[in-house]
Amino acid sequence: MELHQILDFYAQRGYAHSVGFGVRPALIVIDFSKAFTSGRTEFPGGQFAAEMVATRQLIRAMRPRHPVIYTTIAYEPDLKDAGYWAHKVPWLAACRQDSPLVEIDPTLEPQPTEPVIVKKYPSAFFGTDLHQMLQRDGIDTLLIAGCTTSVCVRATAVDAMQHGYRPILVREAVGDFHPAIHALHLADVGARYADVMALDDVLAHLRQGVPSCPA
Repeated sequence: MELHQILDFYAQRGYAHSVGFGVRPALIVIDFSKAFTSGRTEFPGGQFAAEMVATRQLIRAMRPRHPVIYTTIAYEPDLKDAGYWAHKVPWLAACRQDSPLVEIDPTLEPQPTEPVIVKKYPSAFFGTDLHQMLQRDGIDTLLIAGCTTSVCVRATAVDAMQHGYRPILVREAVGDFHPAIHALHLADVGARYADVMALDDVLAHLRQGVPSCPA
């Protein structure tokens, strides 16, 4: 089956419902670490320059009124906390805690006050305190940027919905290693679990004055 036929399936099924924005958004930037953005040989990252530009616009729009959170994948030197995922994807072994590859890409200009969640598996919720952080700040809407659409972005969006948040994938700010994989998973996640919104629409909504989160 061709990709366009699969994408047509979602349109024909009538997947057009939206959860929309709440009143207290946060932005989570998934795994835009040097491992994924630098193209190093020991970790076959992707080409995410355009997505990074869009993400920088989102970050600037969110600051300083709304939380900005980053995630990175990082393991202990002996990889004992990597589980079977590192067996399935051996190049994850490059993401050890002492490696510069696990640092957030500096072009995003992360601030010291913006938390970086270290995760071991695809979802930013699994085995982390993300849910507690969002609950503490009264967050009801989770804007999602980063990579990859088919793995960590997808897993985080599904878990966000399951935890009671309104997940919104910002179309231009998420990406994958291959455009067809990206298109397929973006359509599937958008059909079943999250809204997919254009960057301009998200920025316009933020400019309209979404109430700020408590300090």
